[in-house]
Amino acid sequence: MITLKTRDEIEHLRKAGQIVAEFHREIARMIRPGISTMEIEEFADRFLEERGAGAYTKGYKGYPYATCASVNDVIAHGFPSRAPLKEGDIVKIDIVAELDGWIGDSAWCYAVGGISEEARKLMDVTKECLYIGIGKAVAGARLGDVMHEVQTHAQLNGFSVVRDLLGHGVGRELHEEPNFAHVGTPGKGVRLKEGMVITIEPMINAGSPHMTIDADGWTCRTADGSLSAQFEHTIAITADGPVILTEQ
Repeated sequence: MITLKTRDEIEHLRKAGQIVAEFHREIARMIRPGISTMEIEEFADRFLEERGAGAYTKGYKGYPYATCASVNDVIAHGFPSRAPLKEGDIVKIDIVAELDGWIGDSAWCYAVGGISEEARKLMDVTKECLYIGIGKAVAGARLGDVMHEVQTHAQLNGFSVVRDLLGHGVGRELHEEPNFAHVGTPGKGVRLKEGMVITIEPMINAGSPHMTIDADGWTCRTADGSLSAQFEHTIAITADGPVILTEQ
């Protein structure tokens, strides 16, 4: 069941979202060749504790970390590692903060030093897909129409959209209804309503949209080894249009 949020509840979600936004601003200055994603993970633990927030994903269905750190062909849910990031890598860092029982969720893709033209285009188009989706996410719109726009933009630029990992509602739980892929058929899907809070988080691959999962049961990789990028915001659907709760 989809739960509509009141203005007060959206404000609680915004406060959690702002912690996530601040975290991403901080790590954007840290990410460079030589740093490890485990160092970012350790920073996340300190950062959340200092702000009175919890790491929602730590222990969630057995996941052991505060962050997901997904490098190059890893689409999502990668484990932090002591291996240093290298010049030319791209890394997706996803974090979910819990503050006073409310959730903030945002993932961002970062370039590690200088990156290839393909990687830069992939990152740029993926971010464009995010903001296209946000712009179309108005009360009364159907998710099929919104996600069709996201899918079309990715494919017109020669990329593919991951179908097996979903956007979702956000509230006191990380994964609330609706759950939806970032592809869509016009005129189909859930109709957005004022008070809904959802993530928009396109995962865009340079090659095939298909993925595999590592033996750890979490790490999702592109099936063909191609690069993957992701950008994610949590947004509220309001009478005045979509409001980004995790704005950086």
